[in-house]
Amino acid sequence: MTLSDRDIERRWQAIRARGPYVLLAVATLLALATAELTPAAGERVTAGALVAAGFGLQLWWGRVSRTRTGPSTAGTVYYAVRWALGFALTWLNPFFAFYAAAGYFDAEELMRGRRLRWAGPFACAVTVSGSQAGGLPFHRPVQWVVFAGLVMVNSVLLIVVGHLTAQQEERSRARADTIAELERTNTALHQALAENAALHSQLLVQAREAGVADERRRLAAEIHDTIAQGLTGIIAQLQVVASAPDLATARTHLDRASALARHSLGEARRSVHNLAPVALEHDGLPQALKGTVAEWSERTGTRADFTVTGTTEHLHDELSATLLRIAQEALSNTARHAAATRVGVTLTFLGEVILDIRDDGRGFDPETLPERSRSGGFGLAGMRARAERIAGCLAVESEPGRGTALSARVPLVRHEP
Repeated sequence: MTLSDRDIERRWQAIRARGPYVLLAVATLLALATAELTPAAGERVTAGALVAAGFGLQLWWGRVSRTRTGPSTAGTVYYAVRWALGFALTWLNPFFAFYAAAGYFDAEELMRGRRLRWAGPFACAVTVSGSQAGGLPFHRPVQWVVFAGLVMVNSVLLIVVGHLTAQQEERSRARADTIAELERTNTALHQALAENAALHSQLLVQAREAGVADERRRLAAEIHDTIAQGLTGIIAQLQVVASAPDLATARTHLDRASALARHSLGEARRSVHNLAPVALEHDGLPQALKGTVAEWSERTGTRADFTVTGTTEHLHDELSATLLRIAQEALSNTARHAAATRVGVTLTFLGEVILDIRDDGRGFDPETLPERSRSGGFGLAGMRARAERIAGCLAVESEPGRGTALSARVPLVRHEP
């Protein structure tokens, strides 16, 4: 099981709070077990008083530390008094060095100033080294030599451990900063994704509104080009009937007027039918495109193949309708202008949705196309406008005599249930 930085910090706090109690208790028990080391009765009484003072000091600091966190003057005083008690007790019995060793663990937490943070553990090392050298005071010169060596060794250990601890703390701070930065980045990413989703929704609403306006213009253009022209022809035929010299002539013009009326009715039905992509009512975009391509191939007698690549997604209705309209318009343009013998339509799902339509027709120069008129139908400019309304784009490659390739790319926005 891996411990988090917070768990480790809680454990260190528990050690700093309870460690001195435990070490003083252990040292007291060892001192009682080795009472012969302090044979004088006065020294035993003094040791007992100092032990009681040590426990009293710990109780006092336990209360004070609840309201004080971090290095402080009170913490420095507590550290110094505890060291003095530990030194005096070690002078009386070497086993009290266990209590003096408590200063190794909390100098950073208690004392202000870098020098004090190094001086405190060094003073503890002096006390511990005295205990290791046989106990204070020294009675033989060799003890002073051993004591000096032990002080040096303990000091070197303190420096090494302090350096490693500082490095570990630096790594912990860097890791904490990295985690905090990742959290900020993750929050910003979630906000960006939410804003992006809202922007897509807004674009789709705008595309729907713009699509309605374009359909109105398209329908107006079709009415003008087909139904209105048909009605004009019917009126002209009826005017001829009114002044016809004989019944045969009148019947001929009436037949023409009837044919024009039927044709105009068919055009009206077709225009109304094209207001919405009926092919998408029951099928997804791949099935609708497949049916559209097959119907176009059968009607024009031109070979047309449809292919789907990638993992099929259920797209948002506006995306499906836009791509289907682009495909219908492209196929219509191919039938009217390209004189192609083969057409290929490919729908690709690859992080985005790509619709490719290629033919081997006569081709054209894209730079010489006339500007789209306000009343005209949907040519390349209209298809490009459709794609751009849903944050997509349309690319056309063509040369005279070398066919045409059209590619529409739109973002992948899934269907909203």
